Amino acid sequence: MVTKSRLKLLKGLSRKKNRDDHQLFLVEGYKSILELSQTDLVRQQVLVTEGHHALDSLPTDIISKKDMANISTLKTPPGYLAVFEMPLKREINLSGLTVALDDVKDPGNLGTIIRLCDWFDVKQIICSTETVDVFNPKCVQASMASLGRVQVDYVNLEEFLQDASSKIFTTAMNGVSIYETNLPDHGILVMGNESAGISEEIMRLGNKISIPQYGSQPSTESLNVAMATAVVLGEWRRSTEK
Repeated sequence: MVTKSRLKLLKGLSRKKNRDDHQLFLVEGYKSILELSQTDLVRQQVLVTEGHHALDSLPTDIISKKDMANISTLKTPPGYLAVFEMPLKREINLSGLTVALDDVKDPGNLGTIIRLCDWFDVKQIICSTETVDVFNPKCVQASMASLGRVQVDYVNLEEFLQDASSKIFTTAMNGVSIYETNLPDHGILVMGNESAGISEEIMRLGNKISIPQYGSQPSTESLNVAMATAVVLGEWRRSTEK
């Protein structure tokens, strides 16, 4: 039986302060729960509503649809919800390619970038302290199991990059085309805020690169930050795998 106090705690995990206080976060959907359970993250509890059996291989607690709707952060709860412990802090690892995010606000974008990093074998993401919380429910939903395989840390990004020994590349509309840039095996790729891009202070610390725009009369102002990350990471891996 799941107590009322436990249900109250879980409902509170929709807020960052409560997640930080308890070092817990929620995951919804049977596929995300199942895949995340296969990573190193510690699964604390799985809750399901009656009639949902896709996670019968895991220990589960049954709760009512009303209680599930009260805890869930989704408009239509999928009937599967798990509680995971936040990973222990580890030393930041800048070997290989690292992605740095300057003030990325949208949790869906951050979640998608985590999945992209997992796909392109980027093990480390460095976020500015202004970047959205990685355990925001929308970010968790978008990142799926990749959240358990990519390390995400929050730092004073300007100070961190000033002290970094790796070569830094900042993305900008007026940068050198990525297709004409000699990209190293080890480096830091900085992606910026959805509307403002990378701050001037951080932009000055790196080599500016861009994704060239094609067409005689291009009208699109810019690419979504997650889309741009996909293009740059794909080209980076292609050019360094030769």
